[in-house]
Amino acid sequence: MQILKAAGLALLASVPAHAQIVAQPSAGTYQRAVAAGYKAALYCSGIFNAGRTPEQIDADELAGIYPDYEKIVPTLTANVDRSLQSVSVAFDPKLPPRRATWTSGHGCVTLPIGGTAPAGRKSMAAPSIAPADPRRWPQGDAGIAPRPSASLTGAVGKAFATTYGVDTKTVGVIVVKDGQVLAEQYGRGFGPFVSNRTWSVGKSIAGTLIGLNNAAALKAPAAVRQWKTTGDPRQAITLDNLLRMASGLHSDTAGNRTDAIYFGGTTVDEQAVSWPLEALPGTRFRYANNDILLAVYATRNAIGEVRYRTLPGSLFGPLGMAHTVAETDWHGNYILSSQVWSTARDLARLGLFWSQDGVWQGKRLLPTGWMHTMTTPSGPQPASGPGYGATMWLFGPQQGLPEGSYAAQGNRGQYIMVIPSRQLVIVRRGEDPGTARFDIARFAADVAAALK
Repeated sequence: MQILKAAGLALLASVPAHAQIVAQPSAGTYQRAVAAGYKAALYCSGIFNAGRTPEQIDADELAGIYPDYEKIVPTLTANVDRSLQSVSVAFDPKLPPRRATWTSGHGCVTLPIGGTAPAGRKSMAAPSIAPADPRRWPQGDAGIAPRPSASLTGAVGKAFATTYGVDTKTVGVIVVKDGQVLAEQYGRGFGPFVSNRTWSVGKSIAGTLIGLNNAAALKAPAAVRQWKTTGDPRQAITLDNLLRMASGLHSDTAGNRTDAIYFGGTTVDEQAVSWPLEALPGTRFRYANNDILLAVYATRNAIGEVRYRTLPGSLFGPLGMAHTVAETDWHGNYILSSQVWSTARDLARLGLFWSQDGVWQGKRLLPTGWMHTMTTPSGPQPASGPGYGATMWLFGPQQGLPEGSYAAQGNRGQYIMVIPSRQLVIVRRGEDPGTARFDIARFAADVAAALK
C-alpha cells in the first residue's frame, strides 16, 4: 500500500496543474477565511490590474476553482471600494473581513485578517490599463497585423473548442513565427491588453529574473537567513536545487499548494522557510511552490532591498511588458511562483526573448548560458511526462514535438511553448475549470504542422 501511495504522489508531482488541484481537508472557519481571501485577491487583481468586471471574474477566474472553496466563494459578498482601490469580503460575523488592496505598479496585496495596508503601499493613482505602445512589435504594439493561413486559422480555432481537452476554456492564443505575430485570437471579455493570472508560468518568470539578477549564486547555498543556524541541514540547499524542484523539503501536499500564502495573508518569510528536510538536497524531484518562493526570497537577501524592489522591472521594462505586474505578500516578498498578471502579448514577448537565448533587440540581457541552464535537465526528474530544467518544462519527441522544445506552464491552462528548431512561440491563456486539462503538446504540434 505504501509503495502504491508513493508512486501515486510521484506521478501527481510531475504535472503542475494536477499537483495544485489536490483537495485539502475541511477547516471550518479557516476554510471560509481562505475562500474569502481567494475572492478578495481575484476580484482586486481582476478589477484593478485587468479592468475586468465582477460578473466576468465570477464567470471565468472564479469558476471551477479548487473544490475546497468552490461552493463557499459564491456565498460570500465582495465589497469593491474603487476610491480606495480595495476589495473586502466578510466571512465570519466575529472577525474582520478579508481584504486585498491595489497599488499602482505593484498590483494587489492580500492582508492578514484585521491587517491594514503596509507602509508605502497606499496609492492615490486611479487604476488604468496601459494603452497600446506605439513602438513596433516586439517592443511595442504597432505593426501587429496577423495574416494566418487557412490551416493555421483552423488550428487556432480548435483551441477555443474542446479539441484539446473536455471543458477547457481558452481565453487567448498568440502564435509567433520568426519573430512575427502570425495569429492572435481572444475569448469573450479578453483582448490584447486584458491580463489574467499566470499561475505557475510565474515560476519561469522567476527563473528568468534570477538569471538577470543573481546568476552567479546558482551553485551556492541559498541565502535564506533562517537556515543559517549552526547544525541546520537546510544550509546545503543551493539556489539550483530550488529552481529544479530538488530541495528535498517536505511540503503539505504533493504539489505543495500554498493557499495560506496565496490567499490566506501568510507571508513567504513566515511559512515557506519553515519546512524541514525529508530528502537530501538534489536527490528527489518534487514539484513545489515553496521551492520557487524560497529561490526568490534568497535572491532578495542576496541582492539587497533596493535592487529587489525593482526586480520585475529588470525584465518587464526592457521587453516592453507594460501590461504585466508582479504582486507581493504584505511583507513585500514577490510571489513569483504564481502571482503575476500578464497578457498573451507580453508572454509572447517573453517567449520570443527565451527563443533568442536571452538577447533582446540585439542586446544580451541574460548571461550567456542561462537559457541552457533553464532548459537542460540536471539531477532528479519527474516520474513521467515532460522533463524539468530550472523552472522550465522540457518537451520532445515523446510528446510529439521537436527535440529541445520547452514550456512555461501553469494552473488553469497557462502556457508559453517554445520550439527553437522552428523559431516558433505559442502562447495559450486559459481559465480551465476544475480538472479540465488542455493538451498543449498536441496543440503545439498541430500549429507547427499548419505552418509547414
